Amino acid sequence: MSSGSKDGKSNMFGIGLTAIFHIALLFIGVGSGLKYNYPPPEEQAILMDFLSEEEPKPIEVAAGIEPRTPNPNPEEEVRLVQRSEGPVEGTKSNEALEATVGDDGDVEIPEPPRKEINRRALFPTASNDKKDTLAPQTAETPSDNLTAGHAQGNTRLGSTDGTPSAQLKGRSLMGSLPLPKYSVQASGRVVVKIMVDKNGNVTSAQPGVAGTTVTNRTLWEAAKEAALKAKFNTSSAISQEGTITYIFT
Repeated sequence: MSSGSKDGKSNMFGIGLTAIFHIALLFIGVGSGLKYNYPPPEEQAILMDFLSEEEPKPIEVAAGIEPRTPNPNPEEEVRLVQRSEGPVEGTKSNEALEATVGDDGDVEIPEPPRKEINRRALFPTASNDKKDTLAPQTAETPSDNLTAGHAQGNTRLGSTDGTPSAQLKGRSLMGSLPLPKYSVQASGRVVVKIMVDKNGNVTSAQPGVAGTTVTNRTLWEAAKEAALKAKFNTSSAISQEGTITYIFT
């Protein structure tokens, strides 16, 4: 009897603990914000609009007219194309000169002999200072001193040492050079630049140009006056420039 009462008390104690546990769990859920909406809210959905696709427009293609062959006409005369001929017909074919070869190939053409150059004429020695310096340098032998009237040299003498001389290309002196008149004691060379017209007259004279070795004005004026009296042969040239050199001793 005592054992049965003990089992009943144990069951009651377990039921009480279970009820207390559930009650405590309920209070915890309510206190933590666990709520239940009743009635439940309406369901919300996202509205999606599906646009209808437009039908593609047809592509217009320009179409031409197919070429058509003309209707055949058997009775029409057929026209043939004829080749045109050249105005002049050749009488024979073009032929080149036949090349000639030797036994071992092409014929060798010998080189013509070269002229031997006189090297002594190219480089004259100092002993030839009195010779013709205006002669061609390739000449085998120099010519004599230039004589009076030479087109490219002195019109009086080939050597100008101690004597007056004139240089006028292509012209010769008529007679002799007029000598200057002076009374001073001085020596040296006075070179006068002259202009000569086509009649051979000296139209202007300028003393003291390049080659002059004296600065005495009296000698310059004497050389100028003498140069204006010089006379040359006639020429087709309107005016020519030359020089007259006077040596005062």
